[in-house]
Amino acid sequence: MSDLLQLELTDRQRELLLRGLRFVRSSRMLEIRNSSDITDDERKDELGELRELSEMLGQNTAAAKPARM
Repeated sequence: MSDLLQLELTDRQRELLLRGLRFVRSSRMLEIRNSSDITDDERKDELGELRELSEMLGQNTAAAKPARM
């Protein structure tokens, strides 16, 4: 992922993207695959990319929200 794309998102848009990424991640983790479809390393890489993207979006959300007590 060497190409960077900068987007300006509202808090609502960011939350929708994060929710969608969590859904995709869960779906991919639970998906039953034939051994010929994808290797374990490819699956780990894919899940890592999803986690990285979620963390990038989550950092902006966490910084924007005050801590709750």
